[in-house]
Amino acid sequence: MFVKINSMGLIGMDAFHVSVETDISGSMPGFNIVGLPDTSIRESRDRVRSAIQNCGFEFPLDDRIVVNLAPADIKKVGSVYDLPIMISILTSIEPINIDTEKSAFIGEVSLNGEIRPVNGVLPMTIGAKEYGYQNFFVPEANAKEGAVVKGINVIPVKTVSQLLGHLRGKQKITPAKAVMPKAREHSFDIDFSDVKGQYEVKRALEIAACGGHNILLIGSPGTGKSMLAKRMPTILPDMTFDEMIETSKIHSIAGLMPHNTSLITERPFRSPHHTVSTAGLTGGGVIPHPGEISLAHNGVLFLDELPEFNRNTLEVLRQPIEDGIVTISRVNATLSYPCTIMLIAAMNPCPCGYYGHPTKKCTCTRKAVTQYLAKVSGPLLDRLDIHVEVPPIDFGELSTEGSSGSSAEIKERVDRVRNIQNERFKGTNITCNARITPSMLNTVCPLDDNAKKTMKRSFDVMGLSARAYDRLLKVARTIADIAGSEVIRQEHIFEAIQYRRLDSKYWEG
Repeated sequence: MFVKINSMGLIGMDAFHVSVETDISGSMPGFNIVGLPDTSIRESRDRVRSAIQNCGFEFPLDDRIVVNLAPADIKKVGSVYDLPIMISILTSIEPINIDTEKSAFIGEVSLNGEIRPVNGVLPMTIGAKEYGYQNFFVPEANAKEGAVVKGINVIPVKTVSQLLGHLRGKQKITPAKAVMPKAREHSFDIDFSDVKGQYEVKRALEIAACGGHNILLIGSPGTGKSMLAKRMPTILPDMTFDEMIETSKIHSIAGLMPHNTSLITERPFRSPHHTVSTAGLTGGGVIPHPGEISLAHNGVLFLDELPEFNRNTLEVLRQPIEDGIVTISRVNATLSYPCTIMLIAAMNPCPCGYYGHPTKKCTCTRKAVTQYLAKVSGPLLDRLDIHVEVPPIDFGELSTEGSSGSSAEIKERVDRVRNIQNERFKGTNITCNARITPSMLNTVCPLDDNAKKTMKRSFDVMGLSARAYDRLLKVARTIADIAGSEVIRQEHIFEAIQYRRLDSKYWEG
């Protein structure tokens, strides 16, 4: 007997249709799965057999079972096909009233018939809707994730027995209801008011948050670099619904989506250790999965102790930072993942950490300092829009009672500036000043006469590259937006230049 059940698969960010075709015949006994299955799918034979028997059904041990996962030229991975394989076999044993043309199934089956959660439910639900399915049966723990997709019934399944009761019309399962995320409430355990002093650095971070700019923090140990960076998510603007969907898709594919959660509602903050591999940062695997840079999409990627990262690992960041997308090529597939991020990097000025410190003596040789700083290449440094020194704070600032500006206060200002940019870039795919395209630069960054003269002189004196010039102009645009000025003035250029001077102080002696 031949039965076909619909399912879904994933290649990168995109879902594709999979037909689970099962044929049971009376020839030599066996149970084979074909169609380029990986190890986890081949192991589903034992899971499905045990689950069928433990659910009170008789498994056709004396028959030959062949399961084909079509299309057969695309490699299938994961345990998502357990449920459709099991349903196809049970339908062969005892006909079940299934509208196979309008329904699709995914889920991992445990040995006792429970349906366990799987990865990638959100993009597969979007794909199922695009293929025209009306009903999509998913594990109960993944139902909220899939229910945010309108136009398709996402049916939560807890056990095989429950599913069979639904298919036989005995006890219908109510489709999951979409739980739309509420506006973000400020419930962070950390706040910018915790940081004493460092007003200039806070100003630089506020500018970075307003315009989505990359930033480098350099200073001695204990000055608060990591403390400041970790508070960045508390002042970033709320995500739009489209950003939530895209971010949630990446986390769902990577298996990092919390169960019984509909969407990722807060901007990601990823802080990989400096021992991370190139594949761990950009993504990899036989079928490439998202890396840290994609998991930080629409959020912050924080690289602490920047020179301690492998040089080759850092260099692979250059193109993704510029393009907002990372392409991973492997023998089996070439996939692209979005990675529109704000990069925050922190580092010491030398191996001992006290080069340039006002009171503590640096114990490093000149050569050691040069070699340490050389681990951060010029092209990567060029892609960091803002460079700011984090100075040591004195006892007076540290012992001061009371707090400086809170995250909520800073976020209000950031939201106001982002609203200006949203209005400016309405109808385009640009979300902030850091993403201004070269063709738009002259239009959206008008300079007054004094600002033009200052920019020209700075370009000649500082020896800026074309990229550094563009990024300096974008930072000035953000500073002008904060000041409420449509035209970029000389004072805005001066402040932007101030954030490009550390490379000459440290990297050029």
